[in-house]
Amino acid sequence: MSEFANVTIVKAANIYFDGKVTSRTIKFGDGTTKTLGIMMTGDYEFNTSEKELMEIIAGEVKIQLAGQDSWQTIQGGENFEVAAHSSFKIQVNAVTDYCCSYG
Repeated sequence: MSEFANVTIVKAANIYFDGKVTSRTIKFGDGTTKTLGIMMTGDYEFNTSEKELMEIIAGEVKIQLAGQDSWQTIQGGENFEVAAHSSFKIQVNAVTDYCCSYG
């Protein structure tokens, strides 16, 4: 899906890691939420409260999910899931455009 219709967008940005990761929250009529954002190159770690589906729209990252020893490469057009109440490490190798779906 390349665009969303009939949504509410929260104007205030979500800003992480001194502005190196940013996103905007999108709310849908059915109560679901997504964020659209950009990650600059760097190494980051995120904690989750809800299950997340992270779609990499453009760019390339390496991820390590909680409890795993290996790293996985994810490129534009691919996605990965993170369990609720978990965490993941991410190495951003190129400026990366992403969409994260919750729940």
